[in-house]
Amino acid sequence: MDVVLVNILKVVIVALDIYQWIIIVNVVMSWLVSFNVINTSNQFVAMVMDFTYRATEPVYRRIRAILPNMGGIDLSPVVVLLAIFLIQGILSDFMYRM
Repeated sequence: MDVVLVNILKVVIVALDIYQWIIIVNVVMSWLVSFNVINTSNQFVAMVMDFTYRATEPVYRRIRAILPNMGGIDLSPVVVLLAIFLIQGILSDFMYRM
């Protein structure tokens, strides 16, 4: 039973890693669009932006409901990344204790 649980925890940790990279790509691309480095009329850029937006916005929306309004600064990606690091640390610690 421990082998199955350890493998499930490994899959969850890898999924959190992938989601972490999706958040980083979303943030970097939003900065690049804001500074007119990349153009959203490019089909590939638009597809990547749409995917990352759809993957991250439901989580961001819940965090934004809790955070106070900071004007033009959106701290929800930072909060989500910190939560992912915390969850990964807890899961890794639990997995290695087994």
